[in-house]
Amino acid sequence: MNIQEYFRRISYNKPHKEADLQTLTEIFQHHIQTIPFENLSMHCGEAIELDLQSAYNKMVRKKRGGWCLEINHLLFWALQELGYDVCILGAHSYDPAEKGYTAEINHILLKVVIKGDSYIVDAGFGGAYQAWQPLMLISGKDQPQGPGIFRFTDDNGTWYFEKVKRKHYIPEKTDTDIPDTPGNIRKIYRFTLEPRHIDDFQELNAYLQVSPDTILRKKSICSLQTTSGVLALVGWTLTEMKYNYMEDMDLLNITALTDEEVEKTLKDKFNIVLENKLTP
Repeated sequence: MNIQEYFRRISYNKPHKEADLQTLTEIFQHHIQTIPFENLSMHCGEAIELDLQSAYNKMVRKKRGGWCLEINHLLFWALQELGYDVCILGAHSYDPAEKGYTAEINHILLKVVIKGDSYIVDAGFGGAYQAWQPLMLISGKDQPQGPGIFRFTDDNGTWYFEKVKRKHYIPEKTDTDIPDTPGNIRKIYRFTLEPRHIDDFQELNAYLQVSPDTILRKKSICSLQTTSGVLALVGWTLTEMKYNYMEDMDLLNITALTDEEVEKTLKDKFNIVLENKLTP
C-alpha cells in the first residue's frame, strides 16, 4: 500500500506539509467525490473482506467503491500515514421505518483530534446524509454545509447525529415531497467515543452480507458526492440531486434504467467497471 497511489486514486496532488484541518478537509472531499459508497459486491456474488489490503486493492487499484466498513477503514489508514491522531468509533444508525436506532452497532466512523479539537470524519454514509467536511464534535451547534445543516447532541456521553432536511423539487411532479419527520430533522446515528478496532466489526461485516433484512442485502446501491450534490443509483433507479437549487430546496432528477443502462451508468457516472455480473 502506498499513500501516493491513494492520492492519485482520489486526484489529490497538493503539497501537504502537516496534519492540519485544511489538509484533512481537502483529502476528505477528494475521497468522497472519487470513491463511491457502494454495496455492488454483494449483488455480484463477491465476498467483502474486512482486511485493509483487500479494501485498498478494491478501492485504490480496481477503482471501486465500498460500504462504510471499507471506505472509512481505508481513510483511517491514509490519515494515520499522514500523522493524524485518528481513532475508529462505532455507531447505531437510525431506522426511520422502525422509528429507532439499531440495537447493535452497524456503522463505523472516525474521530480525528487536531490541536486539542475533536472532529468526526465519516466518508462512508453515502447518499444525501453524507457530510462534505469534517464536523467539529461539539454539542448543540448547527454546522451548515452543502448538503444541509448537521448537528451533534451529547446526552451523558452518548452522541446523537442529525441533519436538517431541505424540501425536494421534482420537475415531473407538481408538488414537493412531505417531510418525513416533524421539524424536518432527520436522525442519522448515535455513537459513543469508545475507541474501536477494525476487528470489532468482523462479525458485522459477515452478518450484513447474509442477512436478508438489511437494505444493503435487498438493494444494490451506489452513490457518489459531486461538487453540487449527489448521484445515487439504487437498483435500476438513478437519482441526481442538486443541493439548494432554490432556497431551502434540492432539485431531484429521477431516471428509471434498463439492465444495459445500469452498466453504462456505473461506468460513465461512477467510473466503475465490474468484473462480475451485477444483479440489481
